[in-house]
Order: sequence, then structure tokens, then C-alpha cells
Amino acid sequence: MKIKQCKITLAAKPRGFHLVTGEVLKQIPFISEATVGQLTLFIKHSSASLTINENADPSVRVDMENFFSDICDDKSYYVHTQEGTDDMPAHIKSSMIGSSITIPITDGLPNLGTWQGIYLNEHRDYGGSRKLVATLIFG
Repeated sequence: MKIKQCKITLAAKPRGFHLVTGEVLKQIPFISEATVGQLTLFIKHSSASLTINENADPSVRVDMENFFSDICDDKSYYVHTQEGTDDMPAHIKSSMIGSSITIPITDGLPNLGTWQGIYLNEHRDYGGSRKLVATLIFG
């Protein structure tokens, strides 16, 4: 069994749900070594998240942003407001969706479903570039 790890930097994106499968995989040079394995991606931020979802129809990403904004934004009871009105909602969305995903790897490729892709969910209005850690365990 082998374990390899690398850092990934994703370019800054506006608030919303972004399909980043290609951007992520380009930065994992050793993924082709894995005949069978497991890839874990972890985001090193508390105001953005990762998930796997629809990769074909961009309206899914719009609906995701609208749903999470509807349930989390503009709450009068938020106390943590010094970093802007988008900060506390971003923390809540990040906790709800999650900071890591795990993907099976088969023959050097992510074994995702036909309509699945990796999303970076940017919950801040101006979040900047985002850093991930990719850990591949394979035999």
C-alpha cells in the first residue's frame, strides 16, 4: 500500500458552487499510478466547502447557491459579524456541507458517476484562492 499527498491551490472564484473536477485533477500528478485507491480531498478553510454533485447542468449549481443562501443568510441573531455579513453564513454552510470528500480511484481516474463532479462551494463574497490537501491511498 502506498500513500501520497500534495497541496492544491484553486483560483479565486465568486460566491457560488463551482465545478472544479479538472482543476483539481490536474494538480494531482500521481493519481495515474493508482490502479485501485481512495482519494481524499480536504479544504483548509472554514468558509468554503467541497461536495460531489451534478456535472452537466449548471442550473443545479445556481439552485444549490439559492437554497443555502435562503436558509443561512441575513439572520438578525448572528453575533459573529465583524468580518462581514457573509462570514457567519459561510461558516454555517461549510459545516453543513463539509470540509472533505472521498472518491474511489480506478485505473488512475476518479470513479465518479456519469453525471458527478467535484464542487468547490465558495460561501464568501470574496473568498480568494482556496487551498486543498489531496491524499491518495492505493495499492
